[in-house]
Amino acid sequence: MALELAEILAAHGDEPVAVSADAFQLYRGLEILSGAPTAAERRRLNHVLVASHDLDDAMSAGLFAREAHAAIDEALATGRRPVVIGGSGLYMQAALTDLEMRPPVDSPAHAESADDAADLHGRLQAISPAAAAQIDPGDSYRAGRALALAESRASPEPGEAFWEAPLRHPTLRFALVRSREELYRRIDERVDAMVAAGAVEEVRAAQERASATARRIIGFDELPAGKIEEMKLRTRRYAKRQLTWVRRLPDTRLIDLSSTSEAEAAAQIAETLSGRQD
Repeated sequence: MALELAEILAAHGDEPVAVSADAFQLYRGLEILSGAPTAAERRRLNHVLVASHDLDDAMSAGLFAREAHAAIDEALATGRRPVVIGGSGLYMQAALTDLEMRPPVDSPAHAESADDAADLHGRLQAISPAAAAQIDPGDSYRAGRALALAESRASPEPGEAFWEAPLRHPTLRFALVRSREELYRRIDERVDAMVAAGAVEEVRAAQERASATARRIIGFDELPAGKIEEMKLRTRRYAKRQLTWVRRLPDTRLIDLSSTSEAEAAAQIAETLSGRQD
């Protein structure tokens, strides 16, 4: 859809640039697993914050926010049109707002196995069911961090200030959605396509160098163990949480791609943008 939108904007004299708000497309060496834009797609639309970091780089929402703000501000200063594409709700908010990021917690609990991750999630569930509902039971990093925050008496879940943070620039926000049945089918097909494209070999090549941040991508643990169905399940859970996030963001317009093509969606966005400029 972003590629279609870029062509419409370019035809009207704009110079669009895509700013990725994806926590894992940042990494060189995980392009298949992260679903990063291909070389051909990047020739059609200039992307920034894609394959911009080495695998051993540790990232955070705070570090990402500084890079995203710089990329967006530079685009605007040079007369280009930034199109921010996400990604997680946290990274999208980090890119578009001046969120005050939570300080790091000392030695957050961090599991090495799926069993430990489930235990962390269960302990978090007992303390804060609302926080646990936003975290994949297989995500040991986020479950451990949220648990550490809860145990330090800090809030383990985003408050209203997170969702209602003011935008740094005038921005139109759109959320692309599909019917649950179609979305899950497409997720399953996408995982199969990743495996066919060499995602397993990609992960194995990254095992020794990947930072703790890079290892959080869904599939990093599952694929080498042959747990493809588990990867599909975690991705479906993640998609469900994404739908919850976007519905909490104010002034976000939903476009249902189950009944609208990508080209039609792009035309709608371009028309809305034109009307706002008028």
